[in-house]
Amino acid sequence: MGTESIRFADGDHALPLSGRRDAKALAKTDYAELDDKTLAADAAKGREGAYRELLRRYERPVFSLVFRMVRDRTLAEDLAQEAFIRAFNAIESYNPSYKFSNWIFKIANNHTIDWLRKRKLDTVSIDGSPNAGTPEEAQRTRMELESRTERPDDYVQSRELGGMIEEAIGRLRPEYRTVILLRHVEGYAYDEIAETMELPLGTVKTYLHRARNELKDLLSPMTS
Repeated sequence: MGTESIRFADGDHALPLSGRRDAKALAKTDYAELDDKTLAADAAKGREGAYRELLRRYERPVFSLVFRMVRDRTLAEDLAQEAFIRAFNAIESYNPSYKFSNWIFKIANNHTIDWLRKRKLDTVSIDGSPNAGTPEEAQRTRMELESRTERPDDYVQSRELGGMIEEAIGRLRPEYRTVILLRHVEGYAYDEIAETMELPLGTVKTYLHRARNELKDLLSPMTS
């Protein structure tokens, strides 16, 4: 059993891969055509092409989530890299009855929350991921704060409000911060949030209710 590495798209980060490389399978398989569950099964067999395809699909979404939680590009890159290392080293534990996206988000979220608890970093980004590959991706990964028809002065006020919301979200406890981001930025359904955070559905709804109330309380003096 050898140890290989796989790099992020920018080539700056290497991810160690454990397992045997199957050269014949790699040559014959078009991994881009496979679904996530099949890729995970192939990755568990040590097929590097499957690892690379999973990384290609989820590098940006994972980085985007982590970046919005820590608001620091270098830190987000490091945490995302570490999350992928953890995921790929534990790929054999992935249960195909669940969505792979939820599984990788869970690992990234848990790792980031652990870091936040230790460092108590109170910051979050409401803007789209700085690593978005297209304007459409950037738009999809940001909180909508202004209408498309508003006047310039309204836009400035919206951005000021956006900064207040960003600050307020950053002051929430990590779990509340996560449910707000997953629900209102990623657009996750309640059951998907529960699966990603490994929480009962009722707890997720409670966290969202409390998080929204805390945001109202935090924003009240800022907007009065």
